[in-house]
Amino acid sequence: MYLRLSRFLLPLVLTIVIQEFGGQFLSAGMARLPNATESLAAYGLGWGLVVLLLAPLAQTAQMSLVLAANRPDFGKALGFVLATALLLIALQISLVLTPTGHWIIDDLHRIDPALGDLVRDVLLWTVPVIPVKGVAWLMAGQLIRVKRTAFISYATGASTAVGIGLVFALLPVEAIRANPIWLPIIAVLGMAVMEAVVLVVGFRRYVRLEEGESSSGLGYGEILSFVWPLALTVVIQEFSRPLINLFIARQSDGALALAVLAVVYSLSQWPYRWQNEMKNLPAAFHNQDPEMVTIRRFMILCGLLSISISLALFWTPVRDLLLVGLIGVEPAFASQAYIPLQLFVVFSPVVAFRTWLYGLAYWKRRTRVMAPSGPVRLASILLALVLLPLTGLHGATLGVAALLAGFTGETATVWWGMRR
Repeated sequence: MYLRLSRFLLPLVLTIVIQEFGGQFLSAGMARLPNATESLAAYGLGWGLVVLLLAPLAQTAQMSLVLAANRPDFGKALGFVLATALLLIALQISLVLTPTGHWIIDDLHRIDPALGDLVRDVLLWTVPVIPVKGVAWLMAGQLIRVKRTAFISYATGASTAVGIGLVFALLPVEAIRANPIWLPIIAVLGMAVMEAVVLVVGFRRYVRLEEGESSSGLGYGEILSFVWPLALTVVIQEFSRPLINLFIARQSDGALALAVLAVVYSLSQWPYRWQNEMKNLPAAFHNQDPEMVTIRRFMILCGLLSISISLALFWTPVRDLLLVGLIGVEPAFASQAYIPLQLFVVFSPVVAFRTWLYGLAYWKRRTRVMAPSGPVRLASILLALVLLPLTGLHGATLGVAALLAGFTGETATVWWGMRR
């Protein structure tokens, strides 16, 4: 059973690792262009807002896995995804073209107009990412349902290869050196399109949906009932980063701290983010392990592995190889990231336990128990951002500590809800 779980999970884990590896190349590319600090800060702030807007679609794969088992249900799921994407596109464009967007980006974050213009460039030209990612996640859910997770790794590998290739190809281009923010914009667009294309090919090759009437009577109301607690939770999860950016940007060294956080966020997720994919195990393997004993033990072992990876990467000189050697930042800049990275060792056990709870909620279709966890996460982060500066924490260290407080509060809330 452990071997079957490993074979199922490994491609999903490789997907996350490949994504994070590609992210390092993107940061490294920006670090090697003129005005690197401004580009990293603008991309970190702008992409944080894009990820926040993508949050309502982030659980599309789980919705597709659990609800869309035949052609009529899949058609309704696709319609739901496209309608949601159109609404999110309108919101993203409004951040670029309306005074409200100017207030959110410039005034609220207290950044100078030049940096605000770079953030708006990121938001405007990454608009196609929303529908492309939504469709890609829908296809990924179907491939998980038929246990073809390897194809998801192929999609991510192809996407990352495109991103790395674009970084190498664009670095010497004079137009890019004159406008460095176009490097991450072009790379992100190319990666999203490639991932979606490969997943669509995998869907057409491996997924056979039954014709005829929906056996479950699935309607848009049921889809919404399943999705809205997940969407609310993920929206607030993804709002964590823009919220933290807001507080950090208003400090005296805000631009530098934002740049450090942009590097830390992308690097720190290597040890623990892949654990999130374990939430698919209960729904996919409940028939083989009805009591969930083997699945639970397997997830504990994965949590211990995650802790070990974090210690090896961020508590040893390897961190300098990653920061200075791989990403290419200056040693003084790298030293600002040491403590924030070390804090991420605590994230591993928290994420492992949260993933177990999420997997049970998906499998039992009890997603509503997750709804209160989002507001609790937000309240925990706000409380940390207000109180921790009194202890002397500031900059990127304050941001990561606040994020950890949010993770902990969120996990405790889901645990309480599942016990009820």
